[in-house]
Amino acid sequence: MRLERLTPDRLTDEQLSLYDTIAGGPRAQGKHFPLVDAAGGLTGPFGIMLHVPALGLPLQELGAAIRYRTGLSDRIREIAILCVAAGTDSAFERYAHERVGRAAGLRDAELRDLVAKRFVSADPVESAAYVLCQRLLASQLPMSEEDYGALRGILGEAAIFELVTLVGYYRTLAQLLHVFDVGVPEDSGA
Repeated sequence: MRLERLTPDRLTDEQLSLYDTIAGGPRAQGKHFPLVDAAGGLTGPFGIMLHVPALGLPLQELGAAIRYRTGLSDRIREIAILCVAAGTDSAFERYAHERVGRAAGLRDAELRDLVAKRFVSADPVESAAYVLCQRLLASQLPMSEEDYGALRGILGEAAIFELVTLVGYYRTLAQLLHVFDVGVPEDSGA
């Protein structure tokens, strides 16, 4: 990692407040991947967020809203996140969200297909969500009225908004992880 690893004993009050928000929030309940490493530092993008709490706090709040307060099903949310992980070659997001995805019901074959960018689902909502995410990642915009109407007919306007926001958020995380050279935790086995 290109940034200094910040542990609780070295944090300012503002950083410690953000640390407590992340480490004690809903992400800590899932236990699908470690949020805190053996030294007490936050893993993945969360350790980066501590360096600039004025942006890290609202960024993690957006992530929490995407993960815990949208109308997207757990499967669709994880399909979308793993689509972004594959499209941005984000090792940490793939590592973390394959585990969350399994808990949401994604099978190993589906996870492999997401990595290979060839996911197919018999569920039209899952398929439409995947198509929208792929289109956003490929910057295939603007979108025609016909294409938008087809997606709106399957997903609805709220889910389109949620998915566009999700792709932008996880793309931002992937960029942060790449720029600051953050990979998977050393003891992850990945």
